[in-house]
Amino acid sequence: MSLHPSLQTYADAWTHSVEAIAELVGPLAEGEWNRRTPCPGWSVRDIVSHVIGLDNEMLGDPRPIHTLPRDLYHVTNEQQRYMEMQVDVRRHHTAPEMTSELEYTIIRRNRQIRNENRKPDTLVRGPLSTEITLEDAMRRRAFDVWVHEQDLRWALDRPGNLDSPGALVVRDMLLESLPRTVAKRAGAPPNSAVVFDVHGPVEFLRTVRVDAEGRGSVDSAPSLGPLASIGVDWETYVRLSCGRITPEAAAEHVKIEGDQELATAILANMTVTP
Repeated sequence: MSLHPSLQTYADAWTHSVEAIAELVGPLAEGEWNRRTPCPGWSVRDIVSHVIGLDNEMLGDPRPIHTLPRDLYHVTNEQQRYMEMQVDVRRHHTAPEMTSELEYTIIRRNRQIRNENRKPDTLVRGPLSTEITLEDAMRRRAFDVWVHEQDLRWALDRPGNLDSPGALVVRDMLLESLPRTVAKRAGAPPNSAVVFDVHGPVEFLRTVRVDAEGRGSVDSAPSLGPLASIGVDWETYVRLSCGRITPEAAAEHVKIEGDQELATAILANMTVTP
């Protein structure tokens, strides 16, 4: 048996992004590994450490036994503590150590994917001792690695791959979060609609509809009378959804029509990543 067809998209997206990361950081001088990224409290080294650490967990490696410092201002909850462990344990690793471990991790994960014969609904280890399906785990890795590739590109001023396979996985996952953002978090009223018009390397027009019971759904059919419309470029949409930029900082890239108060509430609640 070989990799299940429903997992191939996520495997391809992960491979494309993680190899791009290796290409980005391979030539970096030691000092460049300390550059600030859009992730609060994380440097280039920290993001690469995070990628290595979570892929090691996908391989079934044990988590490091490590005590986190108490002065990490960006670590405020248990999920962040969980993620920080793999990062902080590598904070004093040199550039050659980082690139070597990244290369070795990619080799091991590629071998694992080539030999993967489990079904998509097989339960595997997730964060914080949870169990998730193999399909969900691989989808999350494709999402995570592409977003962090973009973090590194921003930090290193090397834009690119905004329409790569990983970008399409991210698009689909972010679209799934829109009904909750609009209906629950932003409190759009019953029997209303909000249109999102995203342009750039990845383009889409979606309508979030809130029914009489306040439940949200998303579709591609246009709305003739939306309560609000939000137009934004793809890169800004991703950065807002992943908490990399505030609505205030993104204001010049966002066009709002209709109910300004509702649109402002939606933008304030766009972040869906931990």
